[in-house]
Amino acid sequence: MTTTAAEALTEIAERAQACAEQGHKPIDTDLGWGLGVVFRTYVRASEHVVADLPGGPRGYQILRIATGDTAFSQAQLAQHLGIDRTVMTYLLDDLEGAGLVERRPDPADRRTRRIVATPHGHERLEVLTRGFEEAEEHVLATLPVGDRAVFRVLLQRLATTVEAESVEHLCQAVEESTAPAAQAVAAGPRRSRRR
Repeated sequence: MTTTAAEALTEIAERAQACAEQGHKPIDTDLGWGLGVVFRTYVRASEHVVADLPGGPRGYQILRIATGDTAFSQAQLAQHLGIDRTVMTYLLDDLEGAGLVERRPDPADRRTRRIVATPHGHERLEVLTRGFEEAEEHVLATLPVGDRAVFRVLLQRLATTVEAESVEHLCQAVEESTAPAAQAVAAGPRRSRRR
């Protein structure tokens, strides 16, 4: 077992070199594979924390934002969290029904509602946050304490950078992800699939 980031990098490089000599790439050096494993482990470790919260993990994210200093509108929340606006309406209805958030008129524009946490929502967030901290510690337990802090900082930096560059709507994401395939199809011979 490795104890430092440098040792871990050395071990990964050695394993990658050995695999390259055999003519294949090890799956554990693949970013997607690594993100998937960590994500699934995190979900399993934290699902009990939000089991009875309306909206589950999404409900937690909404509640966390709603307890902040800046009150987001429903549309801003939906965009920031990447949640469909219709789905956001239902999530907020459920959270409001549980007494965790409320929609308040925006003083600058009475047509807009700002989402704010209720006192009960603030209390519930404290309990949820402790649960998520325990889940995070479980997931990161194999890393030395210093590496955990570095991992969190790098992950936050990557997430906020990627989010800042993210697409504005789902159609744009689909168009961008299918553009290379569409170009390849246009360039090559057309074949029909029989079903």
